[in-house]
Amino acid sequence: MSNLQDHINIGKDCAKKLQQVGINTFEELQAVGSEQAFLRIKAIDSGACLSMLSALEGAIMDIRWHNLPPERKQDLIRFFNETKKMKVFK
Repeated sequence: MSNLQDHINIGKDCAKKLQQVGINTFEELQAVGSEQAFLRIKAIDSGACLSMLSALEGAIMDIRWHNLPPERKQDLIRFFNETKKMKVFK
């Protein structure tokens, strides 16, 4: 099992938030996926943003989030916009 901070795009703050929502290893992040991990974080941090979602996806893909494929960026933007409409319960 690998430490979250050993992976691209995951800094100290992001790792802490992931751990707060029960994602303690990179393998757990991969299994949950970026969207579900983001929803968990959004439930505890209403300020969770598109950059965080993109960073999680980039970490899983092992690339800088700025370099996500354009079609994946669009998928994430659509997902993020949908989360704005969702009511998230803690």
